Amino acid sequence: MAEHILITGARSVAALDIARSLRVAGFEPHLADCVPARLARWSNSAGPVHRHASPVQQPAAFAAGIRALINRLEPVWIIPTCEEVFHLSALATADGWSDRLLAPRPQPLAELHAKDRFVALCARLGLPTPETRTVTDPADLSQAVTDMGDVVIKPVWSRFGEALISPSPAAVARIRPTGDRPWIVQRRIRGEEVSFHAVAHAGQIAAFSAYGSDWRLPGGAAYALHPLPDPLTTELRRMGDALAPEVGTGQFACDALVDDVGRPWLIECNPRATSGVHRFGADPAFALALIGRGEATPDPTPRHIAPALWRYGLPAALRERRLTGWRRQRRDGLDALTRPGDRAPLAGALIDTLGFALRALRQRQSLTAAMTADIEWNGAPLSPDRWSRP
Repeated sequence: MAEHILITGARSVAALDIARSLRVAGFEPHLADCVPARLARWSNSAGPVHRHASPVQQPAAFAAGIRALINRLEPVWIIPTCEEVFHLSALATADGWSDRLLAPRPQPLAELHAKDRFVALCARLGLPTPETRTVTDPADLSQAVTDMGDVVIKPVWSRFGEALISPSPAAVARIRPTGDRPWIVQRRIRGEEVSFHAVAHAGQIAAFSAYGSDWRLPGGAAYALHPLPDPLTTELRRMGDALAPEVGTGQFACDALVDDVGRPWLIECNPRATSGVHRFGADPAFALALIGRGEATPDPTPRHIAPALWRYGLPAALRERRLTGWRRQRRDGLDALTRPGDRAPLAGALIDTLGFALRALRQRQSLTAAMTADIEWNGAPLSPDRWSRP
């Protein structure tokens, strides 16, 4: 009988790619989320999708649902892909199954996720980061902007689309940092944005992919990926190797800016799956690397998420006169969402997005905020009593 592996965050294309890799490698993947996750549910190359409660809105019910899934499926590994990783890490620590969770323990997770603590960690490891200050009131914010000049400002607990780049004085004046909701001010590094994704086991990297992108959403999330030159990949891998012992076991991804002399500066870390998993395709070696049974290297073929390339890339290409580059990406790249004989995830992704858009309208929030509100974590304590058994 094939070993079961549970993948959470089924709403993400990364979860779908991971499930496909595991299935090709001979495992039986199961996916789970607190939303319908039709992009995975409608795929014929992923696996069954289970529903659980939101860890933010119903933490005890979430814990009960995850415990029931683990008891029923007996997975050899649980692989988080989105921000539910923070809740799962706390629950696993409370229940004693951290050794089956592909994620760091709660303390290193928080250190990687918090923008200011990540910069401090890099400083201890001798890794380059922009000058950064944490601000907890408007006076501190104003002084930091005055001292640094050209800056990037973002919440300590933030995600895509929340950074203000070279903000106007009026925009700075609207920000109200507090002790409970601190922000950071970073000296702006001008250059190419690049990223890497890594899988670590016991402090050693088992899979690593570095990539750049000519096509990004506002806020920086890439929806088309291409490999980087070898010297830059080598330098980013050196940074990943330095961070891996701090991660222990888990997935982690970093964004960096490459300045005009070719030096990369780390700016933030996401301790979870990111678009970098798409560079492995449905490679069984990647599946084995995820569960600590081997190593994997990425495929050099460019990748993209087709709906985003059409929805956001084509208007950008027409607006910025980059139609030739857009056509090249479509021609040379592979879609991470669909596969020959498995096209239904495209329709599922579109309906999922519509559902998030309706939620955003009801909650009067942005689409990006609506897509993470039910799973995100912003630094509040996740004490064991949160997971009280029914």
